[in-house]
Amino acid sequence: MPDTNLSENPSSEELADTRTAWAEDRTILANERTFASWMRTGMACIAVALGLKAVFQDTDYPLLAKAVAEIFVLSALLIFWASVRKSRKAHKRMSEHDAEAQSARRMALLAAILSIGAVATGIILWTL
Repeated sequence: MPDTNLSENPSSEELADTRTAWAEDRTILANERTFASWMRTGMACIAVALGLKAVFQDTDYPLLAKAVAEIFVLSALLIFWASVRKSRKAHKRMSEHDAEAQSARRMALLAAILSIGAVATGIILWTL
């Protein structure tokens, strides 16, 4: 693992190793931002499901409206867990240097909490 602490007169190889280490750190942080983006996308799917319920509340076909809303809830669940999987894969390929990455366990916990919320939302949509 390259060291990011440079000596007083660093060689070109030492500078290259440091740049590589910083690039890996930036990639780790980009992976976390991507994970957060996918979490937001999943939450947007849940918001669409709730919006469909509100818009089609007085429809003649309530089961159809609920089914379409449920598609968005299921999409949110798929997005949450696909993002955990992709984030884990990317994290395994990287080495931490100066940046401290979020643990895979913490990301999975967040996805689990949001999944519980999505399932609860789906249940509420069907009971109303």
